[in-house]
Amino acid sequence: MTKSGKDKRAGEKKTQKPSASGESRLRRDVLDTALAMSRSGLSPCRSGNVSCRFADGMLITPTGLAYEDIGPKDIVFVAADGSVPGKQRKPSSEWQFHFAAYQARPDMNAVVHTHSLHAVVLASAGRSIPAFHYMVAVAGGADIPLVPYALFGSAELAEHVARGLQDRKACLMAHHGAIAMGETLASALELAHEVEVLAEQYYKLLLLGPPRLLTDAEMQEALERFKSYGQNAQER
Repeated sequence: MTKSGKDKRAGEKKTQKPSASGESRLRRDVLDTALAMSRSGLSPCRSGNVSCRFADGMLITPTGLAYEDIGPKDIVFVAADGSVPGKQRKPSSEWQFHFAAYQARPDMNAVVHTHSLHAVVLASAGRSIPAFHYMVAVAGGADIPLVPYALFGSAELAEHVARGLQDRKACLMAHHGAIAMGETLASALELAHEVEVLAEQYYKLLLLGPPRLLTDAEMQEALERFKSYGQNAQER
């Protein structure tokens, strides 16, 4: 991406940026999204994490607690400097890569990180998701990239994630899982589901042999079509 493109995106208005008065609702929304993620099998029990922008920082799920056992008050506010004001739970150990994702994508407001089965299989095999199907474009490009392995909760992993999401809304993390972003929590969760579906489809396709991939031109055509697809279409 060109510098001018980055500057343009950085200057875009953040969609549905929350205010302090919406904190209670947003805490509930983060918890509901985490519960939906867990109950659907994308990240069962204590795995995965969810966040959204709030004030000058973010609201994020706590570390080490099953989503079924927590309430909205257990969702943690992390300030822009990485501090956790007041007597709150400890935030997810992955809070650093959530912040890195928001810094890389100022146009996105929510992050859903999963350990979904087929995404983990591909990520552990060192495979990205290439252009085997036009729906790969749902993540914003001609592939869903794989970022290198680094220890969970580390600044190094946060740097990898930031690079992977620079011009994508989703990526795989080697030997770890997947991360999806959205303008809202609902859209981030929907994309996380789509990434897992694509991962499963690609895994099964590999069992048949080397797949035929769409060309760059074909993927570019799909990306352009997505801009005017469904509710994005302008009325004439």
